[in-house]
Amino acid sequence: MVLEAALWIPVIVLLLVAMVQVGKITYLYYSLKKAVYSAARYLSVQQGVDFCDLAGDPNVTAALQFAVTGTADGSAPPLISNLTTDMFEVSAECVDPATGAPGPCSTAGCPTVSQRPDYILVTMPVGYIVHPRIPLVTLDPIPLRPFALVPFAGT
Repeated sequence: MVLEAALWIPVIVLLLVAMVQVGKITYLYYSLKKAVYSAARYLSVQQGVDFCDLAGDPNVTAALQFAVTGTADGSAPPLISNLTTDMFEVSAECVDPATGAPGPCSTAGCPTVSQRPDYILVTMPVGYIVHPRIPLVTLDPIPLRPFALVPFAGT
């Protein structure tokens, strides 16, 4: 009886540690998904966003700072450790009339003619790398790649 318990205790402890790690990774993914959605939602209600040059638009910078720090000016520390605005990618999506599927908006005619997007897409293409820590078990790093596609409501 004692021998059986001694054999099973390490297995039970390993399973408990693994469950805790899965919970941490799940919560981290939820937090990243919420950050990505916050940036997309912030941009979807902004007016005067330059869709011809999203990389240089101050609204995009403010949205990404809001996603990372919770403030539009970036004055607070990151909500998630090692999360930076460089990890995010923002694009405007337009619905294709033929297929009805969203796709990248055309930038033809920019900067004089700007097509109003139907959606704002915020992604983390490289992902946020997580290193699971389970004793005596070596696991590969896991890239978490959340995205958010939010209908554009601005003008």
